[in-house]
Amino acid sequence: MIIWSWNVNGLRAVMKKDFLEIIRKYNPDIFCLQETKLQKDQIPEELDELTEYCSHWDFAEKKGYSGVATFSKLKPISTTTSINAPEFETEGRIIATEFDDFTLFNIYFPNGQQGDERLDYKLRFYDRVLEVMLEYKETGRNIVVCGDYNTAHKPIDLARPKQNENYSGFLPIERAWLDNIVAHGFVDTFRHFDPRPEQYSWWSYRLKARENNTGWRIDYFFVNEEFLPRVKNAYILQEVEGSDHCPVVLEIEDK
Repeated sequence: MIIWSWNVNGLRAVMKKDFLEIIRKYNPDIFCLQETKLQKDQIPEELDELTEYCSHWDFAEKKGYSGVATFSKLKPISTTTSINAPEFETEGRIIATEFDDFTLFNIYFPNGQQGDERLDYKLRFYDRVLEVMLEYKETGRNIVVCGDYNTAHKPIDLARPKQNENYSGFLPIERAWLDNIVAHGFVDTFRHFDPRPEQYSWWSYRLKARENNTGWRIDYFFVNEEFLPRVKNAYILQEVEGSDHCPVVLEIEDK
């Protein structure tokens, strides 16, 4: 089973950049999108052509903002957009889809760069997500948590760590949360397979950042360590364009 996570930075925009052709070419079994930036009545009709997928959406109350969608060839047992924390459920950031042997969380984590208030919101969001991850783990349920985490974990995960250590996205307090989920038994699947530097999933649109590979790795698949034997590979599709992010991929063995 091949699962994608991709921040498309506007689904309507990426639809004009061969989105359907990309999906047909790579043919993922599940693909999770973040930052769709649309409302229910703005879903592109062309997506109806993907007849093999069922789709699930979470929309922000604010128009043109945030939003996530999960497309799956396998029909989930259930879906939810709630983590039982109302303050985090108006921005269209979460879809959990339950399958037979794992639950997939598609999450667009907040950006903390707009000031202290949003950084605090981001950190509280992080903490609630970790609580949910641990609640699932304690029941013996396998979970996969993918999306745009909006933080680079280690210096290897961005091109210019020294220059960014005082900016949200690479602050010690943000990185410590990623340390914490690892300490609680969750695995960064990409780093499990690939220790190389210069492996990024996001590049600024400015200063030819993508052309020069001056990027950040902020898109992840984390799984509980008990599920790791089922994970066959994890990688980044840097060649796929259309957004300032590229897809990250998880391959898991069918049960």
